[in-house]
Amino acid sequence: MEELELISFQLITNVGEARSALFEAMKAAREERFEEAEELVKKADASLLKAQESHMGLIQQEAEGKTVTVSLLLMHAEDQMMTTETLKGIVREVILTHKKYSNK
Repeated sequence: MEELELISFQLITNVGEARSALFEAMKAAREERFEEAEELVKKADASLLKAQESHMGLIQQEAEGKTVTVSLLLMHAEDQMMTTETLKGIVREVILTHKKYSNK
């Protein structure tokens, strides 16, 4: 497997883990399990950080003058990362909203 494909799959894997944790966090908040929801967001943050490190490696390669070939797979990975970052912000707001209107 080429290096770029490997990096793309690492991005997709880490972002997928983050996305799953974020959806679990929303469910936990809906069920008023707020501590668990916050821990799941932290888990998502850790997975997104791994993805961002892989992404930064590609940016550094390009900054050093090395050619980084953009493939459909890499574009998909980048799209997944951006939408998951957006989802993270939304999930944080959902958790805060559920806390505000909770009976706890």
